[in-house]
Amino acid sequence: MHVETTGNEGVEQKRLLLRQSTGNKLTAMLQVRNEEGRYLEAVLADLSSFVDEIVIVDDASSDGTAELCRSFPKVVKLVCLEQPLFAEEWKLRKRLWDEAAATSPDWLLAVDADELYETRAKQQIRELINQDRYDWIACRLYDFWGSLSHYREDEWWNLHKRHTMTLVRYLPGYPYAYPMWDHHVPRLPVTCSALQGLRTELRVKHLGWAGSEEERLAKFERYMKLDPDGRWGSLAHYASILDTDPHLVRWREEESER
Repeated sequence: MHVETTGNEGVEQKRLLLRQSTGNKLTAMLQVRNEEGRYLEAVLADLSSFVDEIVIVDDASSDGTAELCRSFPKVVKLVCLEQPLFAEEWKLRKRLWDEAAATSPDWLLAVDADELYETRAKQQIRELINQDRYDWIACRLYDFWGSLSHYREDEWWNLHKRHTMTLVRYLPGYPYAYPMWDHHVPRLPVTCSALQGLRTELRVKHLGWAGSEEERLAKFERYMKLDPDGRWGSLAHYASILDTDPHLVRWREEESER
């Protein structure tokens, strides 16, 4: 199909032509750093069961993370940085986005190296992307705490009570941009929110806090080193990591509606 248009109207019509309602390619993208022996292997195995391709930026790992990534056939692109960008997180997020966008994706799924999608979400994801009405999808993220059976729910840990955009349609030419923050940068460009999206009740398990008390203490100390004045986050939130008796709720797997 040939379309001749000018100005903003032309840009919008070209975008409309790119909104496929069938046969969309789903590309997962994630940034990793020293993930060997943690959750990355399970995450990549899980992603491989329901996405088409995986793009990874390794933020200068010093362990076997890169080799682990290469062992999964669906990892079509692995970029290994020589110098870490974690202290300037917006640059790392942007690098990952640019590398994933260069693979000509239809939809991009932004995943952390310690996140697993519930079964129901994996079963419904193709239906969510094979439509031409919505350009982003939001889910609920649950912070598991101290185990793989309970998530935390209190004043400071309630991310699951609101929606997080995790999945976006890639529209070439759209002005994607991240805020230039050193830490706590959103996983997807903030400009995606100007597009029409869909909030779902599908759930994602975040396992980053599910380990030992020593691991949580190490993460607390890292946050305080990187952000001692609470410029990028809340000092009270950081302090809550050390709570000795947090309120925990048992996770219950939800069956597919089909």
